[in-house]
Amino acid sequence: MAESVPVSSDIPAGESKILPVEAETIKQRVEEVVQWVDSLEHKLTEVENFYSTIAVSNSSPRHVVGIRKVQQEAARREAVAAKRMHDLMRQFGTIFRQITQHKCAWPFMHPVDVESLGLDDYYEVIDEPMDFSTIKNQMEAKDGTGYKHVMQIYADMRLVFENAMKYNEDASDVYSMAKTLLQKFEEKWAHFLPKVQEEEKIREEEEKQAAMEALLAKEASHTKTTRDLSNEICNVNDELEKLRNVVVGRCRKITSEEKRNIGFALLKLSTDELQKVLGIVAQADPRFQTRAEEVTIEMDVLDEPTLWRLKFLVKDALENAKKKEETIRTKQNNEVSNKRNAVNKLAERRTKRPCL
Repeated sequence: MAESVPVSSDIPAGESKILPVEAETIKQRVEEVVQWVDSLEHKLTEVENFYSTIAVSNSSPRHVVGIRKVQQEAARREAVAAKRMHDLMRQFGTIFRQITQHKCAWPFMHPVDVESLGLDDYYEVIDEPMDFSTIKNQMEAKDGTGYKHVMQIYADMRLVFENAMKYNEDASDVYSMAKTLLQKFEEKWAHFLPKVQEEEKIREEEEKQAAMEALLAKEASHTKTTRDLSNEICNVNDELEKLRNVVVGRCRKITSEEKRNIGFALLKLSTDELQKVLGIVAQADPRFQTRAEEVTIEMDVLDEPTLWRLKFLVKDALENAKKKEETIRTKQNNEVSNKRNAVNKLAERRTKRPCL
């Protein structure tokens, strides 16, 4: 995205005319640009990750709205859904009253009095006690601690009867009363259940719609971010070009001998490095054909900034190639040395073997 800018420390001795104070200023500005580039790369990564995870069909309607609008709509939708659920729980209250007014309901109206009844093992058998008065308090709670969904009430109602049938013997009156009430409750719930299922279906569709709107809003946000990134990248490149020209402007002119050396060095570069060379030349001369079958680079017609960029590129490339060769040579020498040591150890073992 952006190429490194040569500063005074990168230029061979005697080639720079930059004063120490000016060199420090340029170096500081280069560091600021590097941080700028890191920030842009972070933003770009976020955009790339977003587009790699979404799966929105191109054929589906795309009514893009802003994030704030999505949040407002989500809050409104949640408020409407909460009101519908409140109405459902209010309707469930009719079933609750019918069950609690049944002649068999009295053992379950209040929490089990474990101490007075001498039920020492009750909490060992029952993990979660429940009774009608606790349910009623939860249904009528105004402080936000009450039930949020009618299925929560249904679960607690069943828990009342299941606890009684779990703790008491099958032949006991309490067990029989709990079983009777559970059957009546399930009968009434079966008639009420379609309303609950319809509400669940509505909520599911609303959640899908909300998720789609949020996704589209986020996509619109990332589209704007992409445009901003493109502009910032152009600004970074412009800033680097200015810094490059400042540095090169303080350097002496490339000599004819150095031009020839650069030309000879180009013959030693790899394909990827030659592509970088062509890119540098093309930036200086838009008419330069980088994809032609045969490319000729005339050093004498290149401007000073381009020549210096080529010189630094060639210098770095040859140094890197030399380091790679040294690494390979060291590795080969180590392998030869290891093999030689292995042969010597084998020979020593053979000479030490006793004669029979």
